[in-house]
Amino acid sequence: MRPSRRAPDELRAVSLERGVVKYAEGSCLVKFGDTHVLVTATLEDRLPPWLKGQGRGWITAEYGMLPRATLERTRREASAGKQTGRTVEIQRLIGRSLRTAIDLEALGERQITVDCDVLQADGGTRTASITGAWVALADCIKWMKSRNMIKTEVLHANVAAISCGIYNGTPVLDLDYAEDSEAETDANFVMTGDGRIIEVQGTAEKTPFTEAEFLALMALARKGVARLVDLQKMAVA
Repeated sequence: MRPSRRAPDELRAVSLERGVVKYAEGSCLVKFGDTHVLVTATLEDRLPPWLKGQGRGWITAEYGMLPRATLERTRREASAGKQTGRTVEIQRLIGRSLRTAIDLEALGERQITVDCDVLQADGGTRTASITGAWVALADCIKWMKSRNMIKTEVLHANVAAISCGIYNGTPVLDLDYAEDSEAETDANFVMTGDGRIIEVQGTAEKTPFTEAEFLALMALARKGVARLVDLQKMAVA
């Protein structure tokens, strides 16, 4: 039995609330159970120096956790003077995941910066961030279209992410912290709306996992991502 009493293939309650930040071109408050992330998408007429003059845009991401997103206060990284390796890894994952969904040439020489701020953490902050970031990005693209800044389709795929793991010997979907901290194996899957794989991160925390177990996790992930994509489509409809 899972601590949350969910079925092995059951997601936590998921919500995607758009337009929660007045000034951002796109925004989404995403909730995966007790994991809550505020995502904003900001359009900027600037590019990384290495991209200038190439006739295409860029999507980048920043990620952070508020001090009391966790049970005990976490020191702000700004006060420490540098980002942790975990933060850098997650924000790079978010950025490259979103770039797979965008026609960067159609975007033009502009940059969209996606900020993911974890308000409350209970496992799966990176997967919630990616799923909500797609909604914020879609709203930013819609904002640009309404001002005739782009003429063609820029966003060509949905992108969502979900965690899976082996808990007490059973493959389960969408781990909360109670499961994630005790799981024998945990994995994160990032996929497009049509089921193509963007990235898989899988780690044996206690016992190495078999190919059959990996395929079971993959099957769970496909089911979970399909549900998340349905929610994304409803959110932006």
